[in-house]
Order: sequence, then structure tokens, then C-alpha cells
Amino acid sequence: MAWTKQQRSVALASYLGWTLDAFDFFLMVFVLKDIAKTFNTEISSVTIAIALTLALRPIGALIFGRLADRFGRRPVLVGNIVLFSLINLASGFASSLTMLLILRSVFGVAMGGEWGVGSALTMESIPPKSRGVMSGILQAGYPSGYLLAALVFGLLHDLIGWRGMFMVGVLPALLVLFIRRNVPESPAWERGRTTARPGILAVLVRDWKLAIYMIVLMTAFNFFSHGTQDLYPTFLLMQHKLSTHTVSVIAVVYNIGAIVGGIVFGSLSEKIGRRKAIAAAALLALPVLPLWAFASGSVALAIGAFLMQISVQGAWGVIPAYLNEMSPPDVRATFPGLVYQLGNLLASANATIQADIAHRHGDDYGMGMAIVAGTVSLVISALILLGRERRGTQLGSDTAELAEWRPVASDGTVATASR
Repeated sequence: MAWTKQQRSVALASYLGWTLDAFDFFLMVFVLKDIAKTFNTEISSVTIAIALTLALRPIGALIFGRLADRFGRRPVLVGNIVLFSLINLASGFASSLTMLLILRSVFGVAMGGEWGVGSALTMESIPPKSRGVMSGILQAGYPSGYLLAALVFGLLHDLIGWRGMFMVGVLPALLVLFIRRNVPESPAWERGRTTARPGILAVLVRDWKLAIYMIVLMTAFNFFSHGTQDLYPTFLLMQHKLSTHTVSVIAVVYNIGAIVGGIVFGSLSEKIGRRKAIAAAALLALPVLPLWAFASGSVALAIGAFLMQISVQGAWGVIPAYLNEMSPPDVRATFPGLVYQLGNLLASANATIQADIAHRHGDDYGMGMAIVAGTVSLVISALILLGRERRGTQLGSDTAELAEWRPVASDGTVATASR
């Protein structure tokens, strides 16, 4: 089915929104060492900023998701992008580590709102058969943001320092101009705007088995992504003593792998199903682990990182479609983002845990990262096969979908056979 101009604009805006949100987040992972030096503290202390950002994201998912379910996806997305851009700018002016931690906490609230609202707007607007590939493209916004942050680090860091890098992070606010001019409201939300909506607490109580399952699944997913991304630049800088330029190049390489993985496995999920595509991508990490975490030399490390991110973001590339198809339709802007970000909350200590493991093993960051990545790849592949499959279902907020939607199997369990 051919896409309309408006559908293409929605897809582009949602992809760029997540790209620029991730860009603002990943600027932090490249400058942990610089911030620690500025404030005369340990890197492990600075990683608390990452933990706080991740931990506060569920609050943003709840606030912005509920606003989007009530007032529409488009205006809330605009406000969200402006907020996270301004907070990132303010981070460059932090006068102490405490002030920076506070600002990154507020940034976490803003960051937590974007994914759920943007993915709901996209999945409700595009043709159902395009969801798999669009899911991969949308989730590829995350490594695209990481790649952009790597380029800024490599090209500008030595000129503008860590404070200047955060100040560059205000640029995503310009996306608002495109959204206001070209992006329409979700047709599904428009159809259901007069439908009475339950509170999110009522939905979580009503569908508690689904909610718990999704939160546990997304906890494993967030350990998978942050466990292979957040400390990797520090691993290259501190353990392998690579230059800023080399680290930037390797980061670009593995984020290209992430983009490829997301799009390939997202597209594949339209043919073999969401769950099988996720399990296949997650298990791909296991044979890659030795090269990714224990190789020596920049070329071998770059190849290992490229392959690892094909696995990690290949699994993640299916998630936007999977969560939106599994979401209760009356809270679709809230539920996917909330369970995703609650998973982030439970995985928020990842960077600090890995840094502590590394410290206990003679600053061997590779060991800490390998333990986490190997474990969660197995957990994800097992958990996802327990879930349902609603590939291709019609998304909307009208009474037809509300009547059709069933959150759990008839026997009261989460697991059912595929459609």
C-alpha cells in the first residue's frame, strides 16, 4: 500500500524525534571522564547521572502519555521535544555535580515521554503491513542519535569541551517547526477522541498480567541495550587507551550496525512474526561476545561492536510495533511508553553495576559488559516466546478495536498461540 505525504511526514517526524532525543542522552556517555575530572570525582559517581536519567523516564512516559491520550499525540510531542532540548542546553551550564545530576533527572522525565507518544502517532497513522519495517526504522532513531553524538564528539569535543557538547543539544528544538507545519494528528486518536478513557491505574489493574510481563520483558531489553552501549566508549578510552578520534569512529561503525539490525529484523518480523524475529536477534549476541568484549586492536573491536549492535538493535527494532500492537487501545500513548520506561527504571543501575564489576576485576570493563549482555540475551529469547502475537492487527481507539482487543488468553495466562 502506498503511503500518503502526511504518513511520510509522521514517520519522518517520529524517527527524528527519537533520534534527537537519543542524541541528547548519548552526549553524556562520551564525556563521563571529562565531567569526573571537572568535578574531581570518580567516573562511577558520574554514572549516577545516567542512572537517574533512566530511572525518571517512567514519570515522563506517564505524564506525557496521559496528556497525549487526552489532548492528542501531535501537540504533546511538540512540547516534549522543546523541553528535553532546553534541559540539555542547561546541562552545559552545571556548576557542580549535584546540579548536573538534578538537570539530568529532569531530562529523564522529558526523555521518557517522547518514545511512547511518537511511536503511538506513527503506528496509528501508517498502513498495518508497513509496521514491521517502520518499527525498525523508528527504533533505528536510537542508534542514529548515538551515531550523531559520536560524530559531534569526534569533530567538536576537543574544540568546545563537554559543556559545549551539551549546548549543541538544544538544536533538536528546531524539529518542532517541521512538526507544526507538516504532521497531522493521529487518525485513530481523532476517531476515538470522544470515547471515555479509563485511568492508567485502572488499566494496569485490569490487565495486570500483561503489564507485569511487559515490564519484566522491557527490563531485560534495557539491560541489553544500555549494557552494551553506555560504558562502551569508556571501555575503549580507559581499558584500550584509544584516542578520541578512534573511539568516535568505532562508535559510528557500531551504530551503523545497530541501524542495519533494526531495519532488517523489523522487516523480517512481518514475515516470521514479532516474537521469532526478536528471539533470533537476541541469540545472535552469544557468538559475538568474545570478539566484542575481549578482542584487542581497534579493528577487531569495531567488528565485534558492529555485530553486537546488529543483535541488540535487531531485537529492539521489533519493539515499537510489538508494544503498540499489544497495548490496550484506550491508553496506547501511555501503556507502551510506561512499560518501556519502567523497564528502564529497573535497569537504571546498569552502568553503575558494570563500573563496579569492572573495578573489582582490575578495571576490566569488558568482563562486566559480557556478563550482562550474555545473560539478558538468553532471558529475552526465553521471555519473548511466552508472549502473544498480534501482528497486523488494526490499531485504533474506536469501539470496534476496544471490543476486539483481548489483553490475555482465555485461560488467564499471558502466553497464547500466534495468530
